Amino acid sequence: MVAQARVIWDPSFTAYNFGPTHPMAPLRLDLTERLCEDLGICTAGDLINPPIASDELLATVHDPAYIAKVKEASADPSAADPAYGLGTDDDPAFPGMHEASARIVAGTVEICRQVWAGEIEHGVNFCGGMHHAMHDRAAGFCIYNDIAAGIRYLLDQGVERIAYVDIDVHHGDGVEALFVDDPRVLTASIHESGRTLFPGTGWARDIGTGKGEGYAVNVALPPGTTDSAWLRAIRSSLLPIVRAFRPQVLVTQHGCDTHADDPLANLVMTVDAQRQAALDLHELAHDVCDGRWVALGGGGYAVVDVVPRAWTHLTAIAKHTPIPVDTPTPEGWREYVEKLTGRPAPTRMGDLPVGESPIWVQPWAMGYNPHSPVDRAVMATREATFSHHGLDVWYD
Repeated sequence: MVAQARVIWDPSFTAYNFGPTHPMAPLRLDLTERLCEDLGICTAGDLINPPIASDELLATVHDPAYIAKVKEASADPSAADPAYGLGTDDDPAFPGMHEASARIVAGTVEICRQVWAGEIEHGVNFCGGMHHAMHDRAAGFCIYNDIAAGIRYLLDQGVERIAYVDIDVHHGDGVEALFVDDPRVLTASIHESGRTLFPGTGWARDIGTGKGEGYAVNVALPPGTTDSAWLRAIRSSLLPIVRAFRPQVLVTQHGCDTHADDPLANLVMTVDAQRQAALDLHELAHDVCDGRWVALGGGGYAVVDVVPRAWTHLTAIAKHTPIPVDTPTPEGWREYVEKLTGRPAPTRMGDLPVGESPIWVQPWAMGYNPHSPVDRAVMATREATFSHHGLDVWYD
């Protein structure tokens, strides 16, 4: 019997720790798992604790010389080489960095394996989603690119079409770069514009190279984009192309730094909208690839107020037990948060006032508004990419 979903988790994942002042606090993972547990979403039988990925597995997407440098910095953080992106403000070296990062890779590859083998419908690794790591260097809080390693594993198993959808506030540049000329991999990223946010890439005109031309899709949104406009952009740009591509597996990255409370970016989403995006992508997986869905974490730096709720919603959706946004957070979880952080926890699983969800989203079929900066961003993407997939720029 096929399990609905399994989740990568073990307390050892909190060893991915850049230090007490770094925004990517490992507490966000612990609080997510605890919230999943207290809401009855995850049981011991759902959880997978993977080993540390081998150098051979890492080398499917990373330069062996880079892997050696990570190991060197992991053993002695003072030896970190900034030429490889290590020992920087974004990616400070820490003891055990190689092992912690390689375990994340092993987790994503394992759920890719189980999804493709038909052992599970969906797999979740909210510890993963390290989309900025490049072939030969660290970047943007990411040491090894677990997403690329999972996609490479699937390609090596003979999968012919894989769609990767990235809804993190930052452009999914590392994954795009590793598959930019490969027509077997569609990379689709919706993010805040590079004019205002790291990494400064991901323009509508960036559509892939060589045989991969048309298989990179980018939507660069203006600061201040809100729930309904964001969901409209996802539904009007990324989803039609994925449907036309007809992937055999859908891999998604759910960085929740699009939230209004996130300290590192400028979009203004609610947890309610992030939950709806996960619902849309879950539905997409069932529509286009028989439910074969690998869902990953990513960015998210509102460690208490946003990340645990957003990724608990993601996990619950993957388990086919979505949680209503007006559900109270468990009292035990709130007490745990206050004990660890000294601050109150959110009391509900959503942000919007009761009765304001679901969020109304204007369909593209109702018309393009050239006065809307979000619509202009969507139209730029449609003009750059839709013809490559036999789609009409103006109409759904």
